[in-house]
Amino acid sequence: MMTAVSEASDVYRRHADELVRYATALVGPAEAPDVVVDAALAAFRSPGWPAVGNQRAYLYRAVLNRALSVRRSDGRRAAREARVAALDAAERRAPAVGAAAVSSVDAQRALAALSAQQRAVIYLTYWDDQTPAQVAAMLGVGEGTVRKQLARAREQLRRILDEH
Repeated sequence: MMTAVSEASDVYRRHADELVRYATALVGPAEAPDVVVDAALAAFRSPGWPAVGNQRAYLYRAVLNRALSVRRSDGRRAAREARVAALDAAERRAPAVGAAAVSSVDAQRALAALSAQQRAVIYLTYWDDQTPAQVAAMLGVGEGTVRKQLARAREQLRRILDEH
């Protein structure tokens, strides 16, 4: 009599190679083995696993679902990294504060009060002279989001600067 663990091991051994080839087509060779292992473990832990009629098909669906999850996660990570890189580049290119005007200190304080995304949008729009569409593409957000962030940032800057 086979235990659940030995049965799962047997199923995994029978299908692992073909599942890795499948996952390689979905996520590439670097992540494929991890995707297969994660998907198989999730499948084996599923309460419905003992009742699965076509285990091979079930594992293929599990690999697809895990691969889609990995791709979404990778996409979100890449977008975050691009935003951080854009912010870092914006900080490096930011105009230097000089003794030219005392109000520039107030402006910098006002800018510091904005969210990071609002500062990025303000910088890319006014210092880099980019359109909302270009800013949206650079930050990985919608053009409407850029316009909304610009409007909110302008309003907050007005409020802060009017107080001083």
